[in-house]
Amino acid sequence: MKANAGDVLIVESERLTQPMRRGVIEEVMREKPPCFRVRWDDGHTSIFTPAAGSARVEERKRSRRA
Repeated sequence: MKANAGDVLIVESERLTQPMRRGVIEEVMREKPPCFRVRWDDGHTSIFTPAAGSARVEERKRSRRA
C-alpha cells in the first residue's frame, strides 16, 4: 500500500452496523508492512497497520498554483 503524509485513509468496517472510518495520514512510519500515524475525522490520533483488503488510500488533492 503506497501512501504519503496528507493522503486520506479510508477503512471499511467488517460489520454492517459500523460505519467506515476516514482519517488523514500524518506520518508514514513504515512502508513494508505499512504503518501510519493517522488523525481520524473524530479528532483522535492513532497508529494504524491495515489488514489485507480493509483499507484504501486516496491521494491528497494537489492545489493548482496560478
